[in-house]
Amino acid sequence: MPLYKSINVNSQTCVKIWKIEESYQDLIEPLDLKPNSLERVLGMKSEMHQRGFLSVRHLLREFGYTDRDLFYDSNGKPHLKDGKHISITHSFNFSGVIISDLEVGIDIEKQRDKISIIAEKFVDYEFQYLNKSSKDYINKLTVIWGIKESLYKLFATPGMLFREHFLVIPFMIEDGKTVAWIDYKNKKHRYNTAFLEFEGFTCAYVVP
Repeated sequence: MPLYKSINVNSQTCVKIWKIEESYQDLIEPLDLKPNSLERVLGMKSEMHQRGFLSVRHLLREFGYTDRDLFYDSNGKPHLKDGKHISITHSFNFSGVIISDLEVGIDIEKQRDKISIIAEKFVDYEFQYLNKSSKDYINKLTVIWGIKESLYKLFATPGMLFREHFLVIPFMIEDGKTVAWIDYKNKKHRYNTAFLEFEGFTCAYVVP
């Protein structure tokens, strides 16, 4: 089974990434899915989404959990029955899970040039340090998107906007980390963030 990467962020937090290489059949066979999870996966029109969903359940097993330990609240945020915090992501042939004693968020994105077309929808302050002509412009945009997506998943609060409420401090790709802030309804929250690149993808995650 292709557990692609495991990262011990700190004593309370771990990230695991899966490279989805198995068939749908090979993924579903060893799993014991709850009835509503089985219904969900059978209702997905795309096999890629099915395999992404199932690979997340394999990541749960890597952490010692099962599908039955996972549930979602009314905002679609995942939770674990034992009270630990979890965030989930999948993109094409990679999926990722972060589990911690603290609130966390994770996102994996494919690095694509077309992100520059929508940059103004999620970037504001960050344009002060981004250089559109630099060779790592797309990579940096992808990191910023991944961090903001991770923050959004962590808060799971309708009404939050990437451009207005999330701010990513200047960083270098080789740093692999930076700081981000949420400024929402007169509350400011600071987060440590980290990111890594692999096979044309970017994974970002945030921890308070």
